[in-house]
Amino acid sequence: MPRLTRQTSRGVTLLTDETRPSGVTLAFTERTGGVSEAPYASLNLGGRCGDDPARVAENRRRALSALGAEGLLANLVEPRQVHGDNVAFVRSAEPEALAEARAAAEAGADAVVCTAPDVPVLLCFADCVPVVLVAPGAFAVVHSGWRGTIARVCAKAARALCAESGCEPSGLLAYVGPHIGAADYEVSEELAARFAEEFGPSVVPEPRHLDLTAAVTAALSDAGVGEKNVAVCDVSTASATERFFSYRAEGGTTGRHGAIAFMRAGEATLG
Repeated sequence: MPRLTRQTSRGVTLLTDETRPSGVTLAFTERTGGVSEAPYASLNLGGRCGDDPARVAENRRRALSALGAEGLLANLVEPRQVHGDNVAFVRSAEPEALAEARAAAEAGADAVVCTAPDVPVLLCFADCVPVVLVAPGAFAVVHSGWRGTIARVCAKAARALCAESGCEPSGLLAYVGPHIGAADYEVSEELAARFAEEFGPSVVPEPRHLDLTAAVTAALSDAGVGEKNVAVCDVSTASATERFFSYRAEGGTTGRHGAIAFMRAGEATLG
């Protein structure tokens, strides 16, 4: 059963699975340990929220350094997230192939499936749901906001990861990172009704309050990922702004924490 543990490495606090399943290193970052100043203080990894690009670059270097992968910074892939269900693919670390993968990701993607060693993938968050999926010799990093969640982007990424790796859905591991919790996430009656119709009434535990955890895990279950193979961080970003960035709680001007995953050449476990 996968699990997330909190640890600090080189001043950066992470939620990670220390077992490195199938040779995949994965982590969800917290907001401390970086160089950005308010309102982006301090480990802002997002390059599209108004922060100084030099500070963002240093923060990304620090995050990878905390994971023992500072030398892979030049290979980093970060898609332009568009709150949809597009999936980008990284199949090689060779310069030409990596450039093509980056171009596809920059065109707009909210999930990246990677089968290439030595290519770290970063997606950024400030209330939306970060998900990392792991298969033998491959992984996916997913951004699931409410639009992506109702479009079942996690299920689409899981199917794509299975197709790339040859793994059955029952063999996938899923890690659901820090995001806004139901108590903090009040939505319109119309949106709550849409989610209840799509995923069942349990995703609206109180009137107009949306449980994204329940919706994402339901989508993963429908895709064949068993409950015992899913680890969930149950901290609400909007109630823990000392640890995480929150777009809603911080009035729309804030930084982004990240979900990062990568495999080292020669260490990934193949199916």
